[in-house]
Amino acid sequence: MVDTAKTIRGNVFAWIAGAIVMGVALFELAIADRKYGLFSGGFGQSSAVDAPGEIALFAAGYALGVAAAALLGWKLAVWLARGERIGPAIVHFAFLFAGITLVVLNLRYELHSYFSDAVGFAFFKQLGGGSAYEALAYARSELLWATLGVAIYAAAYALALRLVRRHVSATARAAQPRWPAVVIVVLAFLAALTAVSRAGGDAAKGLNRTLYWNATLNTAALATDFDADGYGLVGNPPDTAAFDAQRHPLALDIPGNGIDEDGFGGDLALVEIPQAPPHTPLVGDRPHLVLVVMESARADTIGKRIGGKVVAPNLERLAASGTAIAPVFSHVGFTASSMKSMTTGLLDISQPAPSLFRDLKASGYGVSIFSGQAEDFGDMASIIGMHETADTFIDSQALKEHRVFSYASKSSLKVDENTVLDAFDQQLGQAQNWQDPQFVYLNFQAAHFPYFHPSMSTRITDSPLERSEINAGNRERLALTYWNAVAHADAALGRLVDRLEQLGVLDDTLLIVTGDHGEALFENGFLGHGHRINALQYATFMVSNRRLDHVSSPLSLRDYRHIILDRLGADLPPRLTAPPFMHIGKLERPTAIGMMHPDLGVISLRLDTGDACRTAPRRCRDYASLEGAERTAFDALVARWGSERWAARLRERRGAAASSQRLR
Repeated sequence: MVDTAKTIRGNVFAWIAGAIVMGVALFELAIADRKYGLFSGGFGQSSAVDAPGEIALFAAGYALGVAAAALLGWKLAVWLARGERIGPAIVHFAFLFAGITLVVLNLRYELHSYFSDAVGFAFFKQLGGGSAYEALAYARSELLWATLGVAIYAAAYALALRLVRRHVSATARAAQPRWPAVVIVVLAFLAALTAVSRAGGDAAKGLNRTLYWNATLNTAALATDFDADGYGLVGNPPDTAAFDAQRHPLALDIPGNGIDEDGFGGDLALVEIPQAPPHTPLVGDRPHLVLVVMESARADTIGKRIGGKVVAPNLERLAASGTAIAPVFSHVGFTASSMKSMTTGLLDISQPAPSLFRDLKASGYGVSIFSGQAEDFGDMASIIGMHETADTFIDSQALKEHRVFSYASKSSLKVDENTVLDAFDQQLGQAQNWQDPQFVYLNFQAAHFPYFHPSMSTRITDSPLERSEINAGNRERLALTYWNAVAHADAALGRLVDRLEQLGVLDDTLLIVTGDHGEALFENGFLGHGHRINALQYATFMVSNRRLDHVSSPLSLRDYRHIILDRLGADLPPRLTAPPFMHIGKLERPTAIGMMHPDLGVISLRLDTGDACRTAPRRCRDYASLEGAERTAFDALVARWGSERWAARLRERRGAAASSQRLR
């Protein structure tokens, strides 16, 4: 009778363990379908698991993945119970397998509700200007809440274990899964993983959206990377040449050798790409240059109306008398990289290079910097020559006591536009300061996340969102908060223009106003910039107080240096007109690449999944299935990427050789 009771109680706990596993699985599938259209489809996913064969293959692979994870989790739970009855083992299993899995799933899909799933560690480093520390400092508030959550979770775990040990009557001992059973399940899972990942298709793409399948796939990729090229026999994407280190996904394709090293676009044929001007001093009549960068200002800022109110009247006033160009594309959608590209004409620079700052300083210009951000962020100042050329260098670090938030890390240190303009007035507020040509760079930070601070005026909305309120559910108020920030920056622009007029120097000044990239405001489900290649996140505008003849959209920020030097009187060869090129991650190993196309809109290719997306009309397809003009467009994108990589590689070699020569 006692044994029967123990058996019944043991079976009850077994059912509880099974229910935990089933609940975790159903929860993941439900939120994956809601977020990605796993079974129903949606933009950003070129296909859905909806045919009977696909569903069966997905179900088999998913069941094996969860079973393997659950068995390993149960073994850990029983080991932690150290021979105790099954009750404590169930608590360990619930908190370690189910609890941690649910927390990770929530964090993962909450993250993807702001950012696309193309993000990775490299993305967050770029968010921090290339520094993981700065990226973490930027999310300090969220990390503090996460730490508190972990502490509460650990306390609940300890309390549940104590209560079970004290109050649950003795039951059957926890059965430790035998290693042969675990090994069989794991091997079956690995076999399925290999077969599905090599076969590809909708089922494989769907499984790659799930936690344990994807985690094991990455582990297996490391284990099967036989040629140490960073890609395994199985993986996402798999290495089709597992024993040839020169051929793998994202390999540098060697032009004209008849081999397609990277698996996209065939053997690379190099195409002509824009070239940055060499170091270019100016002579003769040299007007002043004032360059204003409005952080995160979207391409649709020009002409934007909210309730009939003009969002950027001062910007539009300049555009009416001069030139307005939109869209203008950043190549990578991040501030540090955008600013480097804007002032040098180069992509992905890590070493000092010829720049507007160095050109104009060598031309006898006074150089002044007034910025609401830390210009050392992402090594911008050193790479483009701010410190070495500036007669006046005032950024948010110099104005730290006026910061709008309490944070003091470079990524979070922001100063209001009016404080920046006060510094401008103190240094250049007299006509005598403008006897010689001046290059003035100003950076306005109002439209940077979280889009509002206590010093900001309320021009578009009287109830801007607080940082803690920013989520997809508050999308409409978020948009008003963002456009209010843009209006605040525009008001600062108006103050600057008025001051230049009062000083009598505006007519002798080339004034350029631009953003550094765009900003998504939960359109298509995402917030921010740099993680989904489209016009919302990558496109901004260029406005000049002078006519810019023969300059038209679409432009790239890398075109600015050539355009500005040309308008200041430099003798330059004609600028190559080429479609703006974009990427997510480093140019050498991006997650996705993209380009502006005259007929297809913005096209983008996910190099890990093969998803080829276009915006005119909006749709995604598998790269391997593309035909005709669409295939030609995406192969041209791959050729452009390869050509940009070769140009960057050759530039690095020339820089290294020049550095070595100087050392001799």
